[in-house]
Amino acid sequence: MAGGATPRHSRRPRRQSDFAFSYRTPTGVRSEHHLEGELRMKTLFRNKAGRLLSAVALLALTAPAMANTLNQNVSWTIDRAGTSTKYRSVAYGDSIFAGYNGSISNAGKYSATTVDAEYLSARWNADIENVRRAKSGAVARDVYENKIVAERSYMQAASTRVVSFEMCGNDGLQARSAFKSQTGTCDYSGMDAAINSCKTYVALAMDYINANANANTRLKVVSNLYYPGYNADNVQSSCTDAGTGQTVNMRDRFLPAIAKMNYWMCEYARQKGFKCVDSFAQYMGADYDSNGDGQIDSDALRYVLGESEASYINRTAVTLRATLRDANTKFVSSSSSFDYIQSDDTHPTYTGGTVSAGLWGGTTGSGAPRYSSFTNGRSPIWNQYGHERMGWALSVYQPASP
Repeated sequence: MAGGATPRHSRRPRRQSDFAFSYRTPTGVRSEHHLEGELRMKTLFRNKAGRLLSAVALLALTAPAMANTLNQNVSWTIDRAGTSTKYRSVAYGDSIFAGYNGSISNAGKYSATTVDAEYLSARWNADIENVRRAKSGAVARDVYENKIVAERSYMQAASTRVVSFEMCGNDGLQARSAFKSQTGTCDYSGMDAAINSCKTYVALAMDYINANANANTRLKVVSNLYYPGYNADNVQSSCTDAGTGQTVNMRDRFLPAIAKMNYWMCEYARQKGFKCVDSFAQYMGADYDSNGDGQIDSDALRYVLGESEASYINRTAVTLRATLRDANTKFVSSSSSFDYIQSDDTHPTYTGGTVSAGLWGGTTGSGAPRYSSFTNGRSPIWNQYGHERMGWALSVYQPASP
């Protein structure tokens, strides 16, 4: 238990005498009136103490549940010197865009979309308000219904120039957890359902954003999924395949499923006027040519505009599979790597401190950009943290002017 607190079950039960008060009248004798008052005080104290303990117990029990689907909304403005012009970028999503760091009360200040806002501020020489409407733990349907649709007003503002979103990660994580707990004959329907839900709500989200984003919006973008726990999943299942009677390698099952989700995010983006940030390629491939095919690994893994689903899945999950690396060790050269994943083996690493976001409310604030300009369009730390890398990947699609 945090802070060295004594577990409640180890404390002895309270007796009535524990709440006794020892006080005297000016004469040194407790009167009947004082005894009645004493009894009233003891009763009041017990009632209040019981309510307080119940409230604390309720909070302790519900905090983990709230963290599973926790609103983590932040509005942070990149306040650039020498300009008062301000534009808005709006980001909808789950714990990734939220900048989740394991806390129910705060999140990373420089989540990917706020990093993107820094790049946009430099490109347009303007203040950029990044509005993050995110819900940690939310599946695709939840992000669509309770963020994109329910909170559409944020993208309807006349100052909006960029709308981005990400989803489906929790659909995949929940299906993976369910599959890992299976015994007996393997049931793959949960993963199929996650893929279909992802496809459905990504398409609906794009259609809704197209219909509701302010007409001044210049860029609409989606980010696909990296594969958290890539190394950890290289183990056999507890269930057996109905056809072979053998256990299956879990990574062998999950990788094609993620590839299908990623393909349709990028393909729907092509069809519906969005740009697609290929976070899978950015996180899972090295920034050098590790297999001698003449291509940098992270470039070779990227979705190719207009390719078929079969081609994409075969290329990323079969042909180039040997180049995939767990994002805990993201190689930026043959001899240098950075950790893109936090210790929970799920969420991107970040730098730059935290802001209030979650159980105790969200932050609305502003601050000067960390970097006033970007050499070759990249910050000095663009490839050193997961959120910095995703933010840079979002920035490459920025229009030249607002």
